[in-house]
Amino acid sequence: MGNIDWIIIAIYFAITISIGLYFTRRAGSSTSEFFLSGRNLPWWLAGTSMVATTFAADTPLAVTELVAKNGIAGNWLWWNFVFGGMLTVFFFARLWRRAGIMTDVEFVELRYSGRAAAFLRGFRSLYLGIFMNCVIMAWVNLAMAAILEGMFGIPANEVMFYVALALVITAIYSALSGLWGVAATDVFQFIFAMGGTIALAIIVLDLPQVGGIEGLKSQLPEWTLSFLPRIVEQDIQGVGATLALSITGFLAFVGIQWWASWYPGAEPGGGGYIAQRMMSAKDEKHSLFATLWFTIAHYCVRPWPWILVGLATLVLYPDLDPEQRRLGYVFAMRDHLPAGLNGIMVAAFLAAYMSTIATQLNWGTSYVINDFYNRFVRRDASQKHLVFVSRVTTGIVMILSLVVTGLLETISGAWAFIIEAGAGLGLVLILRWFWWRINAWSEISAMLAPLVIFGILKLYTNIQFPQSLFVIVGGTTVSWLIVTYLTRPTEAEHLKAFYTRVHPGGAGWKKIAALVPDITGDRGYRTLFLSWIAGIVLVYSMLFGIGELILGSPMIAAAYVVISLLAALSIYRLNARRGFGSLIR
Repeated sequence: MGNIDWIIIAIYFAITISIGLYFTRRAGSSTSEFFLSGRNLPWWLAGTSMVATTFAADTPLAVTELVAKNGIAGNWLWWNFVFGGMLTVFFFARLWRRAGIMTDVEFVELRYSGRAAAFLRGFRSLYLGIFMNCVIMAWVNLAMAAILEGMFGIPANEVMFYVALALVITAIYSALSGLWGVAATDVFQFIFAMGGTIALAIIVLDLPQVGGIEGLKSQLPEWTLSFLPRIVEQDIQGVGATLALSITGFLAFVGIQWWASWYPGAEPGGGGYIAQRMMSAKDEKHSLFATLWFTIAHYCVRPWPWILVGLATLVLYPDLDPEQRRLGYVFAMRDHLPAGLNGIMVAAFLAAYMSTIATQLNWGTSYVINDFYNRFVRRDASQKHLVFVSRVTTGIVMILSLVVTGLLETISGAWAFIIEAGAGLGLVLILRWFWWRINAWSEISAMLAPLVIFGILKLYTNIQFPQSLFVIVGGTTVSWLIVTYLTRPTEAEHLKAFYTRVHPGGAGWKKIAALVPDITGDRGYRTLFLSWIAGIVLVYSMLFGIGELILGSPMIAAAYVVISLLAALSIYRLNARRGFGSLIR
């Protein structure tokens, strides 16, 4: 790190803090401005903010580890979520914006009634807003600490001081500027972070040891360059989950995980900070386009620079211990970047880190304030008071995340636990929009059942992830269906009010629609289904087309481009007549 590197990092911090301070007064006017930007975000800003949030400090490291262990196909661990992402784009983005609520947890009492709904809303606000939120931030803190330790050789007992410093700066501008500042800084940070990762990929590929794309391909086993996982008769012990899959394992990923399991940032039907951005968009059209842009950028734009560096680390550091494979990305930065680019890459990782932390702080605080404090503690609080408490709570959540970081020694296997512990809940989160009979007890039982079944599997069987999804999802689905029919439905007047506001339409609401004949429900679900299929084809063909172009197969890449263009044209023709807006009439 030379003087130019430190100047670049200082400029990065100056711009980030300036953007945050610029929006301070606007964010302080109300909780709607603080948490939802006054519901006035354009699609490109809301969508890019989503992408920046999912680009955390640990993301390039995680992709490097997947590629180093399982080749490019290792990314199917998260590529399978394309199905759910496109479902959110066409089926749920409009509905979230139309609901007119501040958080997705508030949806609980919009959709359900009674004490069970109140309990569920209060519990989820604290569980997600504090516990789960702090675990996620601790995860990101550990990744940032590993980057700083690997880049600078900072002792492990000192590195958290620097992480805490970056966290405090992020908390300050997040507390002052609200979602306006978070979204605006997200755009700057995403551009900065992507520029740095692209520069690193170009430099690493150009190294004599690597020899460009052709040199890289000549030095790697063929399986590492395959986009699709190998299908085998049974799982191979010790081989990564997505390189060699049994047929049941592959079906668990592409046929169950994306719709059945709750996972932060990929919730079935949308949720969390993704729902927050959809609800902050200008209107339903902007909500749809924001989510569409996010899904394309998330899967097609971001990953290839990380994948290329991950492949190059197999050549540069062939003797790395399996547990250190993720740090190959950091070692490539440390060993091969010239002065100036070092500063850009460190600032790029700070940008990735801060964009994620800023969103987590704002999103988690929105749950605590809107769905617990203002709902159960101070229902008559003024907007000025709520904004003040929001800013204080942001600081408290920041401190708690540091405490959890000190307790969290490893994140290994955390993703599998979260997916298994939420398996089966996803179906309720989807159907609650389209079937009137779902009630608060359905959702509560769908939250508890997978935890119980997961515990039984771990104690008494040898069934492992991803095959465990079949058992957990099946058992959870039976459980919540039984509970649904054994408990009272949501009150009719409450359902009528929900239908009047959201008018989702469809066969699942016929009974309620008959009670409010003056309200026209949404139509055109065939159009939505065809748009969903076209969207999936669009993303995968664009993803693979970019990959083939980079890896030197222009003819195959051209074929993928043609397919993606046809898919995009299909989406346009299916939706243009309605202006990409509401499906009413």
